[in-house]
Amino acid sequence: MKGNNKLGAALAVLGILAGILCLYFIANTYNAVIHTHFNAGDWEESNTVRIVYAVLGWLGTAAGALSAAVLWGFLHKQDWAWFWGAVAATVLLLAGFFPMIPAADSGLPVPTMWVFLLGAVMWFGMLFIGGVSGKIITLTFVAGLAYVLTFIDGVAPLSKFQGTFQTPTTFVENPNTFWNGMYVVSQQVNWWGAAAWAIFIFAALKQKSWAIPVGIFAAVMSMFGGYPMGIHNVAEVQRFSMFLPAPILSTILLIVLLLPGTQKLLGIKQS
Repeated sequence: MKGNNKLGAALAVLGILAGILCLYFIANTYNAVIHTHFNAGDWEESNTVRIVYAVLGWLGTAAGALSAAVLWGFLHKQDWAWFWGAVAATVLLLAGFFPMIPAADSGLPVPTMWVFLLGAVMWFGMLFIGGVSGKIITLTFVAGLAYVLTFIDGVAPLSKFQGTFQTPTTFVENPNTFWNGMYVVSQQVNWWGAAAWAIFIFAALKQKSWAIPVGIFAAVMSMFGGYPMGIHNVAEVQRFSMFLPAPILSTILLIVLLLPGTQKLLGIKQS
């Protein structure tokens, strides 16, 4: 399967299709998801969908366009094609996965599941074509989970911020306005962390030594963004918080990245 340009071209076509489907499905479900949340009284979540669906629509469509360039690369037997195919697939996985959550929460269909599934087939296929080792595939797969979960931790604060301390009287009377500020800061902290996990994946696929510091940055950003909100949310709801999987997984990955074996795998010379 390694170096199979015909298979790569077929996978690139799937990526193009996934990009087109992402554009169509998000545009088609955009207002339905917004209105369903709004009618249920979740106005802050409907506002969040307005932002996040648009961002993922842009990213997913761009990944489809990148897949067209990857198709050209495979047709002309370019060595770089599999890597950029993996980049496109990584973006498609996120663009296909997250929109399923608010749609399912609204009791609506989840058509972007097809974008996610096509992205998954493309991702694994590109790695096999690139001859990526099983250990690297495992490491980047787990990092991919952290990438998606950290992105989700950056979505939730958009809703939490809108639903807390939004009137002058509550700002004056409520001593706990700290968390309103924490939500607005941690939102981008988490999204930067998610972006860093994506960059780590790309670097690890090429076994670049600088993948290690990027991974450390990604893990710590996810921990900074996730643990405070998660612990606070546990105190609020008196149960496990869904803010916590991202920083917990990132903590585990941080430990793994600091192991000599992992650093050797990613090209760090041991002194």
